Amino acid sequence: MTDYVTVGSTGVRVSPLCFGTMTFGSQADADMSADMFRACRDAGINFFDTADVYSGGASEEILGKLIAGSREELVITTKVFNPTGPDVNAGGLSRRHITRAVDASLTRLGTDRIEFYFVHSFDSSLPMEETLRVLDDLRRSGKILYPAVSNWAAWQIATALGISAREGLARFELIQPMYNLVRRQAEVEILPLAQAAGLGVISYNPLGGGLLTGKYGAGKRPDTGRIVENPQYAARYGLASDYETADRFTAFAASVNVRPATLAVAWAMAQPAVTAPIIGARNLDQLRDSLAALEVDMTDDLRAQVSALSPTPPPATDRTETLGEASRS
Repeated sequence: MTDYVTVGSTGVRVSPLCFGTMTFGSQADADMSADMFRACRDAGINFFDTADVYSGGASEEILGKLIAGSREELVITTKVFNPTGPDVNAGGLSRRHITRAVDASLTRLGTDRIEFYFVHSFDSSLPMEETLRVLDDLRRSGKILYPAVSNWAAWQIATALGISAREGLARFELIQPMYNLVRRQAEVEILPLAQAAGLGVISYNPLGGGLLTGKYGAGKRPDTGRIVENPQYAARYGLASDYETADRFTAFAASVNVRPATLAVAWAMAQPAVTAPIIGARNLDQLRDSLAALEVDMTDDLRAQVSALSPTPPPATDRTETLGEASRS
């Protein structure tokens, strides 16, 4: 097991991989979920991520049963934002919804607190202050230990940090952006912001929804898989260049004798700003490939070779002539 790492400025120590339980209760039944949980624990994983909407709440319920015997050894995250029912107020980041959603999550998880409580997406229907104040109240009550944020732009996160500092509110301590070899936008502003502000980062989709597992290429598609079955993922990873990168990556992984999924996770894990990539799986075979990333010697040279397989995103400024300088630094 690789050494544990600290989440931003919190002092909380976690495994360098986080296991995401989105498949619990859907693609993975209770028995398979338990098998994967045990495999993670055997590998030293103490960090588990879920959300109130995963499998209609079943993910939290299954995870809650599994953590019961080792709760004090684990760091748990869950999320709030997406609709949890048909009522017009059963979603968003209002005080009304968050205060109800956190209690429901605590009940399903069978715990008295949530270490990191994520706002799952941005809510443009209300001032940030509304959300930040209720998160501060939850932190003061002990229901959550740290607020966290997923799927916000860097300017939104930075604005929230400024409001929290000005108003004396508990700030976001952990962020959850998408990050993988074909979706590197987080390198431009989100990851530098995290480093500058001392925020932890658990990035999701390190396998690009399965694109980087060796099953996909410019003329290659599996019969089943998230990109094939899920319209959201088909749209997310639908560019021809994505599949060209997948071809190059699969060939490179073979040349260094590492399974593509293992190499993809190891590459994301070695990003200096990333605390722990979130791995997920439908079964033990998929999980083993991701857990094997813990054993990869991801040198600076190897990571640079993998990075060269996809375009470096443009810089945050309008001075595109600096891109070459940034990529060499």
